[in-house]
Order: sequence, then C-alpha cells, then structure tokens
Amino acid sequence: MRDSLTLLEIPTPAYVLEEEKLNHNLRILDSIQQQSGAKILLALKGYAFWRRFDTLKHTLSGSTASGLYEARLGYEEIGGRVATQTQHHHTQSKEICVFSPAYKESEFESILEYATHIIFNSFDQWQKFKPLIDSKNQALLAQNLSLIEVGLRVNPLYSEVEPPIYNPCVAGSRLGITPQAFEEGVKQYGIEGIDGLHFHTHCEQDSAALSRTLPHFEKHFGIYLKNKKWVNFGGGHHITREDYDCELLIHLIKDFKQRYDDIEVFLEPGEAVGWQVGFLIGEVIDIVQNEMNIAILDASAAAHMPDCLEMPYRPNLCKLSKNGDIESDKGANIAKYTYRLGGPTCLAGDVIGDYSFDTPLLVGDKIIFEDMLHYTIVKNNTFNGIPLPSLGVIDTNGKFEVLKSFDYTDYKQRN
Repeated sequence: MRDSLTLLEIPTPAYVLEEEKLNHNLRILDSIQQQSGAKILLALKGYAFWRRFDTLKHTLSGSTASGLYEARLGYEEIGGRVATQTQHHHTQSKEICVFSPAYKESEFESILEYATHIIFNSFDQWQKFKPLIDSKNQALLAQNLSLIEVGLRVNPLYSEVEPPIYNPCVAGSRLGITPQAFEEGVKQYGIEGIDGLHFHTHCEQDSAALSRTLPHFEKHFGIYLKNKKWVNFGGGHHITREDYDCELLIHLIKDFKQRYDDIEVFLEPGEAVGWQVGFLIGEVIDIVQNEMNIAILDASAAAHMPDCLEMPYRPNLCKLSKNGDIESDKGANIAKYTYRLGGPTCLAGDVIGDYSFDTPLLVGDKIIFEDMLHYTIVKNNTFNGIPLPSLGVIDTNGKFEVLKSFDYTDYKQRN
C-alpha cells in the first residue's frame, strides 16, 4: 500500500519492504506446497530481510544456506530441528539445507549445529567430513533429535540459463558432480549413506524449463534414486511471477514423486520469495550536463544495486516529484525529458541507465527503483564509504517504519 505522502517521508537512500506484497508471494508458495506435496525452503542467498520473517517462518518449510552464517541466520530466524514429536511435543521442525562448493574444516563442526541436510559438491568432501557427521548423528540420536541427512549436488549437463556467469552447467563449471565423475565416485565409495540428490540449474525461469531439465537429470542420475529420501530441485523457479505456470509445476512434482515411490521434493527459491516485494528509494542531488542531462543520485548502482552492473539489467523505476506527483519512466529517449541516472561514487561506470519522463526531473525529486529486495541487499557494499541504505517497511496498514539505519561505524567495522 503506497501513497505519495508516505513515500515523501522516507529518508533516502532506503530499501523498503511492502509487507502485503510479501504476503501475496507467500500465499502463492504455500499453495504450491499444499497442492504438490513439495517443501519450499527460503534461499537466504537471495532474500534475507529477516526483520520481517514473522509470516514467512510460519509458511515456508525452512531455509537453505551457502555456509555457516546463513545456516545460523536460518536457524535463529526461521527455525531448525526439534525433538522428535511425542504426544506432549508438537513443535514444528524446519529444514536447514546447506550446500557449499567446498567446506572449510574450521567451520564444519559449527555448521553441524544448525544443518538438517548437508549437500556436498564432491565425493571426496563427503568422505572427508563423514566421520564428523556420523559422530554428530550419534549425539543427536541420544538427544531424541532428528538426524542430519546427506546429499550430493549433481550436474545434469543441461541448463537454459543466460548469461553464462549464472549458468552452473557451462563447460568447466565447478558446481555439481558430472555424470562421469558421479559414476566414478560410486565405484570408489558407494552411495550408502547418501540420502538425496540436489540439482540447481535454473535462474528466473518458468516451470517449462524444469519440464525440459528433469529428463536430463533422470537420464544421468535416475538410477541412483532407489531408496533415496529426497531430491532437491534447487532454486531459480520464478514461481511468483505473474505469468509463471504453477499448474505445470504442481504436475511435474506430483508426477516425479509418484514415479519415485513418493520421494520428498524440495524447492529452494530466493528471488521468488522476494520478487516485487519492495523498492530502493533515492534522491536527485544534482543534475549536470555532458551532451545530455545527467542526474546524480544518493543511490548507487555500484554500491546499492550491483546486479545492475553484474547481470547487467535496467531496473524499472518512477520519479516522485516534491509535490507528490508520481510518473513512471517512459523508456530511454522516448518522452520529452531524458536523463542518465548515476550514483555518487568515483566509478565512471556507476550508471544505472537512461530514462525519460514527460515532465522535468529536478534536484530534490526522488527515484523509486522497483523490485530491489532480493539479491540487491545481500550484495551491497560500502565502496567509497558510501553509506548503506536504511531498511524500512510499509506495513499492511500503509504505515512506514524505519527498521535499521547504518552509520560510520558500520562502514569502519567492515574494513
């Protein structure tokens, strides 16, 4: 729920969660869980706005982590393993699936305190840490706690992801065990003690991409699924996007489960949870001329929206005039007034893009960059000592609240 007066009051720069939009996404994801029987876990690498996890932790089945810190955050803010249920104990257990391309010995025992599932990127790493997992499971068994389950990430040699920087199946990829390496690993170590397999080959894709991917996964690894407990379909499923085919996803999951003895299926979206649930708001602090109008903002592509440069992509936005009028961008060089929007850092390429409007952009106007709550926040930085944006929320009643502000100490302590 937005209105101009509320937006004008927001200090800039700031990331702002729109709570009702998050709740909308959670309703869709829960519907998928209920209809398909799959468990949907939040990938913290994509969406980690934990200050408003109240509804999320009661809706999703847990979280996925890329290492120790994310595992701990998931445990603290969403939940983890609990004692085996008895007639007097009905606390709901949450899954914490951890995957890393390689685990460090100095962190692994701490990870065991939080993880319910640990997924390895090689047979050698599994064998290296297997004694620690076995020992931990003995302790968990004595405490009447659920045991840690073990999985292997595989590479089905098929992905439709572009650009290559996001494609985990390109030649020479370090992510996932190839079919040949998997066969060799089984010959050397066997597969007893492996509870499930994991593939992650999607990025911002529809369920049709999954329908074309599953045959490749099953061709190479289906023979290893006998007596396995679960398969993790990974993330990148753009479930909450308006044109996503949810019915096809439900069908694919139910069909897969039926063909493999009701095997458990995990999905681990990050972007789909935080998709279109909030924005980054900045302010125009100067306008300069160099063959065109160039607006300099207090929001930076390099520091606050690094995906704009990494992907790259051109974010959607609108301008909020000081009088409260809101106008959407018409596209580069389409409307009467065109501006190149750039950040305040010294990086020459700290440019967000060219945008045009029917009315002039003035110093003091605000710019609202849409869809900036996933990946952006977890990737931001303090390059040039530029302050991190504040974190805020517009609740379901339309009221804005600052949840966290950053200052010099935050910058200093990062260095």
